[in-house]
Amino acid sequence: MQASGRNAGLGLALVSAFAFGGSGVAAKPLIEAGLDPLHMVWLRVAGAALVLSPLAWRHRDLLLRRPALLAGFGLIAVAGVQAFYFASLSRIPVGVALLLEYLGPALLLGYIRFVQRKPVTRGAAAGAAVAVVGLACVVEIWAGLSLDPLGVLFGLAAACCQAFYFVFADQGADGDDAPDPLGVIAYGMLIGALVMTVIARPWEMDWHVLGGQALVGTTSVPAPFLLAWVVLVATVFAYLTGVVSVRRLSPQVAGVVAFLEAVVATVFAWILLGEHLSTWQIVGGGLVLGGAFIAQSSRPAPPAELRPAVLDRETTTA
Repeated sequence: MQASGRNAGLGLALVSAFAFGGSGVAAKPLIEAGLDPLHMVWLRVAGAALVLSPLAWRHRDLLLRRPALLAGFGLIAVAGVQAFYFASLSRIPVGVALLLEYLGPALLLGYIRFVQRKPVTRGAAAGAAVAVVGLACVVEIWAGLSLDPLGVLFGLAAACCQAFYFVFADQGADGDDAPDPLGVIAYGMLIGALVMTVIARPWEMDWHVLGGQALVGTTSVPAPFLLAWVVLVATVFAYLTGVVSVRRLSPQVAGVVAFLEAVVATVFAWILLGEHLSTWQIVGGGLVLGGAFIAQSSRPAPPAELRPAVLDRETTTA
């Protein structure tokens, strides 16, 4: 691979990480202004589905070729991750919510070892252990769980959905007839939007919030601007740049850059929302990221295009 291509891929991966990292700091002010977390998820996913609908039409053959994959990806990797992540950040700091979600790669090892009954490397097991220790520091468990317990539970649920997202991504990569990741992303958003429409009941949304202002720290910002950022930048742009970057880089390198998302989200929340973390929470966050990265990178990579690193965008997420 030429150096220019790798440099371009690295630049796109960094841009994608920054775009994803800004989702929480744009969404939380809207939630605090009166928007229900589930309605925020619906707006994000439905908006992205609308923008990506031309890609869905282009890859419409996937509906017949991989219906189970698309359904699982839409229900869990899109709707599940997003709903639990936003529910979590509505109760605990943005950075902590995202760090909890990044336990997903470590939880995946448990699924591989105890459900699929496949061996995992010592390095992967060590990474999972480090991530768990980091989680204990993030929630400051010695202080009797100083964070909102329900917020932490939602964050862990997002991590579980992220772990199952990896499972679906691996299944999609099996065989010679691997689906195009862009098509899977587009249909994941469409299916996720349908699911969230039933769950969130958007017709009961307080639409007046979107016509007003929301406070980002001490600054009043138009709500439509924040919503546009979440949909266009933190979802559509972030997904597409992420996919292109992985095609230019190795999955391992792209995976390293992807972990910057949690760091970016924490820094943004610190600067823009004033969500200061304690020293132990910063240390724990570093351990969670380091352990999750070790756990993911120690796991053998699937052979085809649709790899976990290709679609690891918190969806995802966040």
